[in-house]
Amino acid sequence: MSSLQEEEELPANHTGPKGVINDWRRYKLDSVDQTVPQKKRELLRQMSNPRDDDKERQNRKMSAQEYELIQEEDEHCLKRYRKQCMQEMHERLSFGPKFECVHELESGEAFLEVIEKEHRLTLVVVHIYQHGVKGCEQMNSCLDCLSSEYPTVKFCRIDAVATGAAERFSSEVLPTLLVYKAGELLGNFLAITKNFNEEFFATDVEGFLNEYGLLPEKEFSACAADEDEAGEVE
Repeated sequence: MSSLQEEEELPANHTGPKGVINDWRRYKLDSVDQTVPQKKRELLRQMSNPRDDDKERQNRKMSAQEYELIQEEDEHCLKRYRKQCMQEMHERLSFGPKFECVHELESGEAFLEVIEKEHRLTLVVVHIYQHGVKGCEQMNSCLDCLSSEYPTVKFCRIDAVATGAAERFSSEVLPTLLVYKAGELLGNFLAITKNFNEEFFATDVEGFLNEYGLLPEKEFSACAADEDEAGEVE
């Protein structure tokens, strides 16, 4: 009998609008200052803990007292809760390895290995360059930036001589970007800088790859969320 009572005391997990409201109430209860009057904290506790056997209380409309209480809560706390939910959702949906840097390939064998043995869902972008060739150094800098913005993409670079096929990658076709997924060549962009102005940036390379639908959606950025919140406050 006691175990049944304990089960009845457990909070029910809900999805949908009512579940979101109850999650928010529980979050607010956990973060509420201890200086808040006991009566107000007790009301928050009751609001955040619906029971399976209390259908009427679950389905009733929000009372005026509850509405006023929620209206009184700090707006910044609601924004923090929203950001926390977005981060948790992103973590649940994220999969595969994270790279967050450009990998230097030392040989043709390493080049083949990264193409053939990488996870089938991982996008691999390889920059073939040569020291002294115009645009190659700038492309390396652009990929350094993009690797931090797209951590699930494996960005690599290899010197044309190290590929073992230098005759195929003369200075006329450099810098070259090759894009692979599951061992399949998705993009072969020779002398890619011909598509840009003489001075180009990471956003130009990003836009070019996005035109071909090659890059995934960007990772959730807490900094971007903070900027959005700052804009809302203004």
